[in-house]
Amino acid sequence: MRVIFMGTPDFSVPVLNALHQAHEIVAVYCQPPRPAGRGKADRPTPVHARALELGLPVRHPVSLRSEAAAKEIAELGADVAVVVAYGLILPQEILDAPRLGCLNIHASLLPRWRGAAPIHRAILAGDAETGICIMQMEAGLDTGPVLLRRSTPIAEAETTAELHDRLSALGAALICTALAALPLPAVAQSEQGVTYAAKIDKSEARIDWSRPAIEVDRQIRGLSPFPGAWCEVA
Repeated sequence: MRVIFMGTPDFSVPVLNALHQAHEIVAVYCQPPRPAGRGKADRPTPVHARALELGLPVRHPVSLRSEAAAKEIAELGADVAVVVAYGLILPQEILDAPRLGCLNIHASLLPRWRGAAPIHRAILAGDAETGICIMQMEAGLDTGPVLLRRSTPIAEAETTAELHDRLSALGAALICTALAALPLPAVAQSEQGVTYAAKIDKSEARIDWSRPAIEVDRQIRGLSPFPGAWCEVA
């Protein structure tokens, strides 16, 4: 297939690698380079860096809300776009541009933990399991129908970093399965059990030792490695 790939952080890189082996990636979209490090020089995102290593064309617009952006994507003649932790809202014109639309790899068992931080929130909440959903994207926030899902248990001592890496690998495998099987039946998400995984705020990282030990344990694991739970010792 002719695939447009849209992703930005480390979580997205294994997916890019898997798709590169199996399909023709006609363009990679990611967030623009931003200042980082002691010198504050612009640093490409993990997806940007990996795409360059693979010799793939990279685009990093600050927004896709323009006729020019929609026209550019339409002209790629893609069969499908695969989106994973991209970081930009896709207007309807973009969602409709590829022949088979846009598929999102989401790191939760939808409709639980729609939103920005599903891995952190699953651990913080003490969920027994999580997983990956391949979702047909629509205009709402993670509201589209699900094409495939795979669950996985969350280990008692597992951190966000460890679960992040497992789900990234699971997502890479599952999207390849989905693309090979298209078209797949789209199952609408239940209207019950919807939860939202709000972005982690640094204010959540301070440990309150008056809370139950099990909640403190979840906080430490759920915020590892970032932003990292902390406390003050007098």
